[in-house]
Amino acid sequence: MRKCPYCDFNSHKQEGELPERDYLAALLVDLQMDRPFAQQRELQSIFFGGGTPSLLSAHIIAELLDGLNSQITFADNIEITLEANPGTTEQQRFADFRAAGINRLSLGIQSLNPQHLQTLGRIHDRDQAINAVHQARNAGFDNINLDLMHGLPQQSVDDACADLTQALALAPEHLSWYQLTIEPNTEFYKRPPQLPEDDTLAEIQEAGFVLLQNAGFEHYEVSAFCQPSRAALHNCNYWEFGDYIGIGAGAHGKITQHDGTIARTHKTRLPKDYLASAGRCERNSEIIPASSLPFEFMMNALRLNRGFARELFAERTGLPWQQVAKKIDGLANRGLLRVTDESVAPTLLGQRFLNDVLAEFLD
Repeated sequence: MRKCPYCDFNSHKQEGELPERDYLAALLVDLQMDRPFAQQRELQSIFFGGGTPSLLSAHIIAELLDGLNSQITFADNIEITLEANPGTTEQQRFADFRAAGINRLSLGIQSLNPQHLQTLGRIHDRDQAINAVHQARNAGFDNINLDLMHGLPQQSVDDACADLTQALALAPEHLSWYQLTIEPNTEFYKRPPQLPEDDTLAEIQEAGFVLLQNAGFEHYEVSAFCQPSRAALHNCNYWEFGDYIGIGAGAHGKITQHDGTIARTHKTRLPKDYLASAGRCERNSEIIPASSLPFEFMMNALRLNRGFARELFAERTGLPWQQVAKKIDGLANRGLLRVTDESVAPTLLGQRFLNDVLAEFLD
């Protein structure tokens, strides 16, 4: 097992056997301590992500889901996603994951070009990626996301379009098609590769949007595309500034507390320290100042191309609409937002210059 040079997730090399049962016990204690945050609400989605959670055995995941459901009620239509790599080890267990209760699979393909897979440090090849999708279908998965990058080192427009065309031929329900960015604390940050020029990046994006639209995919978020009615429920909750509980090493959450204040929580980062605390890990909680809430809300909600309903702002922040009305109207007058009596959404120009739009809401 190794870490990809672009990855800034809280993932670590593991020597020897995974301490699955110890981690399971720690997770359930972790949730027990956070359970009051649920405030009697049903759980709408679960996302096993960050690193390679599919390294856990299916029976441990089944026990975990049973343990979660015993503490917080699952909604009838709960979405349960597992991130997995396309390697043969994970493929052999897809049927078991489906039987354990996973109903949505997210496969980190990243590219279908052998040269680019090698540059990205991926341990799978093109054929394994394609076979993984077929194996997932055979295992009964009818909701599959593919993670695919563009703007890769020395990638041409034709290369990117070929990747996307091959991914679309696999008929996924959802595509996360996003540009490679160089993040701190990664190998690429220490030794930056040569990325395509800005003009090439713009051409890749424009050509890709056409391919996705022609394939019937809805572009519903900055880098998310889906077949009709197959948007990711879990991610939509993030973008609508909803609450979520994070359990596990390095997990983070966002919670609206009983007094109406909104807090972000962070758990012990290193797995060995998390396990040593047996789930009673260090919980850092930071209240988001009311002055920062407009920016925090817009940073999420304006990623959605359809935008957000006006009443959602007050519902999720506890602030009156008047606090942002003047800035919203000003951005609308500049052609960056589309505003109606019911909703606010970024225009095509606003999507292109989203960072400039968000800067208007900084306190």
